[in-house]
Amino acid sequence: MKKIKFGLFLPTGNFADAKAAALQAERDGFYSVSTNDHFFSPLGRHDTPQLECFTSLTAIAALTSTIRLAPSVVAASFRSPALLAKISSTLDQISNGRFILGLGAGWFDTEYRAHGYPFPSTAERLAQLEETVRILKAMWCDAEPTFTGKYFSIDKAYNNPRPIQKPHPPLMLGGSGTGLLKIAAAHADILNMIPPTSNGKDFVNDPAATVKYDMGVLKRKIAELHRYAEAAGRDPGDIELSGFALVGLARDAADKALRSIATQLGFPDYATAQRSPVALLGTPDEVVNELRTRIEQTGMTYHILLPMSAESHALFVNEVMPSFA
Repeated sequence: MKKIKFGLFLPTGNFADAKAAALQAERDGFYSVSTNDHFFSPLGRHDTPQLECFTSLTAIAALTSTIRLAPSVVAASFRSPALLAKISSTLDQISNGRFILGLGAGWFDTEYRAHGYPFPSTAERLAQLEETVRILKAMWCDAEPTFTGKYFSIDKAYNNPRPIQKPHPPLMLGGSGTGLLKIAAAHADILNMIPPTSNGKDFVNDPAATVKYDMGVLKRKIAELHRYAEAAGRDPGDIELSGFALVGLARDAADKALRSIATQLGFPDYATAQRSPVALLGTPDEVVNELRTRIEQTGMTYHILLPMSAESHALFVNEVMPSFA
């Protein structure tokens, strides 16, 4: 099994906060830092401040030296495939080989339309994502990258300097729908598995999707991914499994704030929330035990986390992470 890794989701509304969190995460021993790729904050209102993904990560890359930069995840639709290849190659250069390209098909229809982007069907966005991945790999790896598809084409799209990482930066696809799983099975180095977002909401704002996405569903999705990988001629073990979870920790198992998080996410009771793949709730000992169980049952080794309070963050760093060092 791969080494257990923890990533930290950064503040996205203020660069001073994002910078401070990234520098502290590097000191604390996190594997990576992440930010999302949105025009509107999916965690707030449309006028909630929202930093641009690549600009923020490029600045953080120049300020750090060891931590990896992993957007979670980039919407493939927002940049042409060739531009995305150039941006990601440059960021890998700036970070001295610390970039992970997290990539998805996009889902937040409101921001697409508000900013003049077409929002085609899920099937079409997935087809475009697959072509984008092919162009990325060509421009990352080939001397004279050329590709002709239904949606995108390049012709000797020279890309120098290419990424530092060989053969290319890790590609982390984000999602759990069948179409996305098939693309990940063929192309991804990492799959970040989250509840479906096809209804225009992410799981934090969609209690029905959050509650439905339990450990049984996650295990079935992993088995589905492995079947597709074998059909594509790949070893399923070559695809690292990742997840995203909200973290609530307290020393007192009866802490009311932990129950409040469970209620906000739509869970019928606290015990159900503690077992959910999208939450890590409880005392440090409870979270350590829950994480060990999940890792054993799913093989998920890369966990991107959003602490819900300063106390949760400190307890995770000081009393949970050392158990997985």
